[in-house]
Amino acid sequence: MDKENKPISLKKHDEIIGILKARFEDNMVRHKGIEWENVKRKIAENNEKLRALSEMEATGGEPDVIFYDNNTDEYIFIDCSAESPKGRRNVCYDREALEGRKKNKPYNSAIDMAYEMGIEILTEEQYRELQKFGIFDTKTSSWVKTPDNIRKLGGAIFCDRRYDTVFVYHNSAESYYSARGFRGSLKV
Repeated sequence: MDKENKPISLKKHDEIIGILKARFEDNMVRHKGIEWENVKRKIAENNEKLRALSEMEATGGEPDVIFYDNNTDEYIFIDCSAESPKGRRNVCYDREALEGRKKNKPYNSAIDMAYEMGIEILTEEQYRELQKFGIFDTKTSSWVKTPDNIRKLGGAIFCDRRYDTVFVYHNSAESYYSARGFRGSLKV
C-alpha cells in the first residue's frame, strides 16, 4: 500500500481537522460565505486530500480555504503562512534544474516536492489573489508556476511582496536560496 492510500490515523485526522477549523474561524475574511461544516465534510471523506493538507501543515504552509469553485463544487486551500513555508525552502524550481546542477545541489525541487505532497504550486495569478487576503512574503520569496516559454530557456519565475507591491522576478531554474520556497494549492 503506497503512502497516498494508507489510511491516516484517527489521531492525525482529528488533529489536522482541529488545526484547519481553528485557522478557518480565525480568518473569516478569507472565505466569506463559506461554512466550515461543508468544508469539513469534503476533507473528512477524502483521505488523499487530508494527507496533502497534513503535509502542507507539516512543512509550515498554514493552509486555509481561500476560494470556492461553484462549477466544480470544490474548496481551494492555499498556503497562508506569513512567509514562504519554512519546510519548503532551499529548493530549485524543477527536476530538470535539479539534475542539471553539477555542484551544491539542493535537496529537492519545488515542482517535485509539490507533486510528492499532492498539491499544485501556485500560479502568478493565484499568488496575486492570495495577497488580497493579507501581507505575505515580505522577507521571503516563492517560486510560482513558470510559463513553458520561459522554462524552455532555462529560467523560472518567483514572487514576493516588497514596498506594499507584489513583484514577479526571474532566476535560473537551478538557483535556490534559504529565503525562497514555494506555496501550494489544493482543491477539495
